[in-house]
Amino acid sequence: MRLAFALCALAVAFPGLAQARVVGPEEAGFAECDGFFLAQTPPEGLPGPPASHVKICQKYKQEPRFATLYSTHDKIPLYAAFKYTEAAPSGEENWLVEPQIDDPKNGQEGMMPEAEITGSVENLGANQALLADYEDSGYEIQQLNPSSLQKGDHQAATYTLTNAIPVPSDVRETWDWEVNNLISRALAPHCEKGKDLYLLSGAVPSSVKVKDKVSVPKSLWLAACCDDGSRSWSTAFAKEVAAGSRLKELPMKELEEQLSAGARLFKDHCSQERNDPKAQEAVQHSAKEIEGEEPQVKKTPSPSRQATKTTETKEGGGFLKNLCGFFITPIFKVVQYICSFICQVVKLIASILWQAIQNLVQAVCTFLKGISGVLMSIFVNLVQVILCILNGIASNIYNVLMLIYRLLSIPLNLLVDIVCFPFYTLGAIPRVLHDIASGFGGLFLLIIDAITNFAKGLSYIATAILGRFNKPPFNRGDRDSKPKQA
Repeated sequence: MRLAFALCALAVAFPGLAQARVVGPEEAGFAECDGFFLAQTPPEGLPGPPASHVKICQKYKQEPRFATLYSTHDKIPLYAAFKYTEAAPSGEENWLVEPQIDDPKNGQEGMMPEAEITGSVENLGANQALLADYEDSGYEIQQLNPSSLQKGDHQAATYTLTNAIPVPSDVRETWDWEVNNLISRALAPHCEKGKDLYLLSGAVPSSVKVKDKVSVPKSLWLAACCDDGSRSWSTAFAKEVAAGSRLKELPMKELEEQLSAGARLFKDHCSQERNDPKAQEAVQHSAKEIEGEEPQVKKTPSPSRQATKTTETKEGGGFLKNLCGFFITPIFKVVQYICSFICQVVKLIASILWQAIQNLVQAVCTFLKGISGVLMSIFVNLVQVILCILNGIASNIYNVLMLIYRLLSIPLNLLVDIVCFPFYTLGAIPRVLHDIASGFGGLFLLIIDAITNFAKGLSYIATAILGRFNKPPFNRGDRDSKPKQA
């Protein structure tokens, strides 16, 4: 009983460590998981009815880990988009399912173990595969985003049945070896250890179904695109799901044509305008070397067999599980809601504090910016004043030098004349005064002469007028007789 109680408590205390956000059809792209696609652009034109395609942003500990396009019609993922972190041994396999795919209104926020949500999720398994679909089926669980290529939290996030497909045992072992070696040895080393490497692995559904429910892929494919902003290269691989089939390299366009007409896996065909032929050739050479090697297959326990053992173990304690679910689950639901409320309050307080800290930092930055601006303006003004003083001194020196130059360039005779000018002036003063006096004397005599002549003229005119009036009348006879007297 204590063990069951502890398991239930852990399930409630740590809900949603692994989360898979089902992205609504009204949302563009894969929401928080758009970063796993080149230029945040998912593939387009893949086969199958779009209404049955579900976009899933696979998250773990609130962080996006990879993206999946899941087919509710075939109950398998059509592709997984992920980045290479680092190859690491696979850890414990804790397979999870996504309740939102079957029951969007169930209120579950993330992926959950199948046993914990049985009975609380309506139509569980109607739109997705469950562990029971793989038990005693003759097929094994294969991850499209291999856990062996990831580490830590990225690896833990891969153990979801929305990242799983059914394949024969030998195909699973060969696929794991081929994909791990191609990515870790041929692709990542030619792309800054996978920093700018975008990976897509997919499955093409067939008409063969496991237990008349889960489609068995007829082929598997892997596509890679490396684009660091200055150069790019791309490559693709595909294989049939059959014994002895190997993963073969082919051009990206050929793989897109095999998938469907109009399919496009990467934007602009992996930035084809920046394609680097040398890097492309180096990648193809490394891939050819791996294709020529014999797969080193390690016999590992099948996840489906492990799931069967786990189910059998759980069935042994069925009564205890049902008792725990009947009595304790409602209590822990209430505790979960209380914890959720407390978390929201803590988040709100943290958000307010963070906003206050941001405002304080912004105010300090604004103050420092203002002070630095004033100090800088004072310094600039001081420099300007110093430059003006220096400019004035330089101008004065220039003017003095120009004056000296012009003085030195004046002819000697002119300098003598300038020096002698005062003496000439002083010597000319008596003559000028004499001339002025002679002028005034002449002017005075001229005025007197003019007055005298004017008086004479007036006298003459007066005498003439008076003589005219005093003269006796002139007779005609006297005029005629005068010659005779003569």
